[in-house]
Amino acid sequence: MNQVATNWKDYECIDCGNGEKLERWKDVVLRRPDPQVIWPLENKDSLWKHPDAHYHRSKAGGGQWEYLKKIPSEWTIQYKHLTFKVAPTGFKHTGLFPEQAANWDYMMNKIKNSNLEEIRVLNLFAYTGGATLACASAGAEEVVHVDASKGMVQWAKDNMKLSNLSHKKIRFIVDDVMKFVQREKRRGRTYHAIIMDPPSYGRGPNGEIWKIEEQLYPLIQACLEILDDDALFFLVNSYTTGFSATVLHNVLHATVLKRFNEGILSCGEIGLPITLSKTILPCGIYGRWERTNDTIL
Repeated sequence: MNQVATNWKDYECIDCGNGEKLERWKDVVLRRPDPQVIWPLENKDSLWKHPDAHYHRSKAGGGQWEYLKKIPSEWTIQYKHLTFKVAPTGFKHTGLFPEQAANWDYMMNKIKNSNLEEIRVLNLFAYTGGATLACASAGAEEVVHVDASKGMVQWAKDNMKLSNLSHKKIRFIVDDVMKFVQREKRRGRTYHAIIMDPPSYGRGPNGEIWKIEEQLYPLIQACLEILDDDALFFLVNSYTTGFSATVLHNVLHATVLKRFNEGILSCGEIGLPITLSKTILPCGIYGRWERTNDTIL
């Protein structure tokens, strides 16, 4: 089952080709590399030739932005009732992955339609807080946001304020995710929903090494120790090249579904609609277990 983020107004994937994508972020048009785009470019209109900014990769690694027009160093875009700060970074990213709106819609729908009196959500590798704010705005009693990067956590706090959600109970934690999960187990804390977006490779705040192929399975097992008996959903998102939806399905089948044999397990690609070609840009994979409303304890 594939998920496509079709409800954007402030974001648009205009076109893709020759290893690049052309995007509109509200009023700003950006041209960026994308390794998934292996097909040729067919529409060479003026937007391709004259974007507001173009990210050029360096053969030595990394890259830099070429600004063809004067644009703000940062600006905001909206998704439904949520507001996010976006800004071109030195690593080609903007601080937001718009395809994740498909997951946000899912989370908000599950929380709003749940018959649980109280929902606690844990968001691991939480980045700038898209999922955190989606869950808080939908009515989660508490959302715990964990990321190893102080800068990303601060960005998430900025997004919370922009979305007028400062009154919600959101805990922002700078920590290694495994260490945090293990501490929550010792505290006896549980969550009704757990979300994670693990990188291929990363470091914790104290130099802890993360490799997805070695540590995803143990992390999910640890998370099951703090997943409430009345759990609502468990969602994993991944951008790791070569890590297929089938592999993720097998991992979740051997962990989450082993504990909760009721409910639904689904996995697939997540993507964005491409306006000009009417096709889909694949952006990663997701896997989720969800308890249906009629099976909540």
